[in-house]
Amino acid sequence: MKKQHLPTLAIALFTSISFIACNGLQKMVKNSNLVTYEVTPKALEMHADSVLVNISGKYPAKFFAKKAVLTVTPSIVYANGEKTLKPITLVGEKAVGNGTKIMYEKGGNFSYTDKVAYQPEMKIATLNIKAVGAVKSKTKDFPSTKIADGTIITPLLVKSDEKALIAKDNFQRIIPVTSTANIYFIVNQSNVRPTEMNNAEMKTMKDFITKGVQKQYTFKNMNVSAYASPDGEQTLNANLADNRAKETIKALQTEFKKLKTTVGTQEDFYNKVTTAEDWDGFKTAMEASSIPDKDLILRVLTMYPDGETREKEIKNLSKTYTVVADQILPKLRRAVLTLNAEEKSKTDEQLTQLAAQMPDSLSVEELLYAATLINDMNAKLNIYKAAERLYSQDWRCANNVGYIYIMQNKITDAQAAFERANKLKANNTIVLNNLGIVARWKGDTKAATDYYKAAMGAGSEVSYNMGIIDIMNGNYANAVANFGKTNSFNAALARVLSGNPETALNIIDASSDKDAALAYYLKAIVGAKTGKNDLMINNLKTAVTKDASFKMKAKEDCEFLKFRENADFKAVIE
Repeated sequence: MKKQHLPTLAIALFTSISFIACNGLQKMVKNSNLVTYEVTPKALEMHADSVLVNISGKYPAKFFAKKAVLTVTPSIVYANGEKTLKPITLVGEKAVGNGTKIMYEKGGNFSYTDKVAYQPEMKIATLNIKAVGAVKSKTKDFPSTKIADGTIITPLLVKSDEKALIAKDNFQRIIPVTSTANIYFIVNQSNVRPTEMNNAEMKTMKDFITKGVQKQYTFKNMNVSAYASPDGEQTLNANLADNRAKETIKALQTEFKKLKTTVGTQEDFYNKVTTAEDWDGFKTAMEASSIPDKDLILRVLTMYPDGETREKEIKNLSKTYTVVADQILPKLRRAVLTLNAEEKSKTDEQLTQLAAQMPDSLSVEELLYAATLINDMNAKLNIYKAAERLYSQDWRCANNVGYIYIMQNKITDAQAAFERANKLKANNTIVLNNLGIVARWKGDTKAATDYYKAAMGAGSEVSYNMGIIDIMNGNYANAVANFGKTNSFNAALARVLSGNPETALNIIDASSDKDAALAYYLKAIVGAKTGKNDLMINNLKTAVTKDASFKMKAKEDCEFLKFRENADFKAVIE
């Protein structure tokens, strides 16, 4: 029985082998090394958390079987894993089905693009091509081919050095202080009555002087503005107002001498201003009064631009409306006194001591300023906390508490403080910028972007923070624009990523990051990208000297892929 079957099996096997050979798949597999692939860029690159794969393939003449269908599948292979990409179908000129057609006589090309999410394991990986050929029901696997290394992850070097905004104080080294008082005269008289020198406002002014002397105020001058009511004759009123100013100054000099100070005793201390007819004061008093026909009265009086005619009408009016004569006009026969002085602030030493020991004794402006005099972050925080406790309705205090927490990398505490500030003053651009930093650090770049857009106008810091997000999103040209003229590591990184590596060198060297290991590492990358071996090696040496972890980083970094066999490079990383 077995002998009878042997010829049949032999014939079937021969037929199968002959079919595979005839359908061209075996030849394609045998010559698969003739297929060329080009990956752009040469190594895979990560941008905006994704890896873009661009492959172009070329099949030589008389390679692609006319009836063959080839399914090509790229994959990113890394330690203990593999990410399979979407396949592409290639078809011979007589094959059944859809796909990119490859001719037998002339050969042909294909282009391929796919994007996959970056995973940290892809930092050390290869891009491979797998293919399965088919003719009708017959299939054959092609050998897997490595076509690129990967992945360059230079964008991940971006520093989280967002710029928080602190709310400024309005502290003044010299504080202008004033005291005002009014004294009133009897109609057509300029003598100052003793009762006026002792009215409530004058008592307040005298107390102001006494306390000011104790506090060592610098008393600058006294403005004396004397008025006559607009119901008198023009010439008489002019003389009357001038006499009222003179008599007021004499009375003040006499009164101030009783205080046993030199304040207000000198003639040149006073600035005299007179108003013969206080028409503006009359209008203001009328508008504020409860006289029923006040609007009509003012419209009628305004019809008389001539001062003399208006005087007569006001006199007539006061006879009809006794309230004008009794309440409006007497308040216009006055002298307005404004005493101008300057209060010197406490010294910086006094402020720092009081802020730490007796914060309750300081104003909010003094506390906010005192915090700027201290370098210790915990001491600053204590002052801002005290300010928020004492002045809980001032958004600046809560914001500045959050600012310190940002500096201390206490993101949850910072968020709580900024939210308190935002409740006190909603949509304040300073607070919105700071909330954007919180959102970004918590991984919500969408919310951070929205905050930053709403915060525009708060300062260049907002644009800088947007630049960081631009790098993360792969918008490198936007990042360069947002960093502007800022000299920082991130600004230099944006130049490298935007395709202008050489312009990054001056930016790094002018930045506060210039002595950091990371800065030297970036300059080494610039050397690698521009083919400047000495620039690469010298800066990589310095980076490794400052931080030995950069040895392994450089060894795995595909930015240095083509230098891995370079003796100088090996000497640095081994």
